[in-house]
Amino acid sequence: MTTSTARVRLQPDTRREQLLDLGVRLLSTRSLEELSIDLLAEEAGISRGLLYHYFGNKQDFHLAVVRRAVADLLAQTAPPDLDDPLERLRAGEAAYLDYVVANHEGYLSLVKGAQGGNEALREIYEETRAALTERIFADPDGLVEDTPAARLMVRGWAALSEELVLDWVRDPHGVSREELLDALTASLPALVAVLP
Repeated sequence: MTTSTARVRLQPDTRREQLLDLGVRLLSTRSLEELSIDLLAEEAGISRGLLYHYFGNKQDFHLAVVRRAVADLLAQTAPPDLDDPLERLRAGEAAYLDYVVANHEGYLSLVKGAQGGNEALREIYEETRAALTERIFADPDGLVEDTPAARLMVRGWAALSEELVLDWVRDPHGVSREELLDALTASLPALVAVLP
């Protein structure tokens, strides 16, 4: 059963935003490759031609949806106003985990697309990873000292966290959500502690 929206004439910016919101919602349950122009046009109750009017082509549409999804990820994982830096880190990791659980197919598409040689997706992925890791160095309590070696370790920790979360979503391996978050939170200070 299709939940198409009645055809309503909207301002161009409003319609574009509506289409991006719909694209992100659809991306949460399917891969980027499965997010077709036909599906979006049907769900939005518009013609394919109108979709091309707003986005030019399928690739431009996909990139716009991914950028919107990434903006949602960054907003949802913004550091909370907590006193303890480890609590802030844990809350951020919990928000990241919740985002990946709720948007698994779309997030996995971004990761695979970036790894698979799609340069535009790789650029978005790298920008997102940089924004997420930069938060650690921007923390006013200085959980991690900003040095080149620490940046290397934090980048490695981010890759480790991403892989653990993606693997845990596929199969928790008997590890509870709380245990996973405890491990992710404790692993960053432990990695940084081994730096000279």
